[in-house]
Amino acid sequence: MMTDIENKARTDRSYKLLLIFGMISIVMLFAGLTSAMVVSKSRPDWLKDYEMPTAFTISTVLILMCSVTFYLAQRFIKQDNRSMTTVMLLLTLVLGGLFVKFQFEGFDQLFMHRLFPTGKSGSVTIAFMYILVYVHLAHLFGGVISLLIIIYNHFKQKYTAAQYLGIELGAMYWHFLDALWLYLFLFLYFFK
Repeated sequence: MMTDIENKARTDRSYKLLLIFGMISIVMLFAGLTSAMVVSKSRPDWLKDYEMPTAFTISTVLILMCSVTFYLAQRFIKQDNRSMTTVMLLLTLVLGGLFVKFQFEGFDQLFMHRLFPTGKSGSVTIAFMYILVYVHLAHLFGGVISLLIIIYNHFKQKYTAAQYLGIELGAMYWHFLDALWLYLFLFLYFFK
């Protein structure tokens, strides 16, 4: 018969595996999208001389900062430092919101340079950029919802130094989203 500790460890592993399988499926989605972009590069209407919006660079720095604050939140809860965990979780939420804001500012910068995804002056290159960014934002939306649930549970004092699985899973997903955006940013920046 399993003890409570063994049962909890097995359950925790199951949740982590489910999250990993979900992240693998997201990787496959973006691998397909970036592969389609590579194949489309041979099109005669492919843009080769556009500039990556500076807002995307700023948003990249912001999302990397999110990873740091989420890591620190996880570290502080393991030390049972509830107040610093709260600060880091809220800071992660604010930085995530700023990331989204700068993503949309990046689109505004593209519009100012008359780079559109559709229409007469539309470009397949910019359309791919929009698809990649919006699909990433959709997954980030899921991350924000999970972060809000984590913050709510933290205020309900459901996490301690001995029980912090929710924060751990949220951090895993957030770090994954950060690494995914970094890959997309570098891909879009260097693949022209």
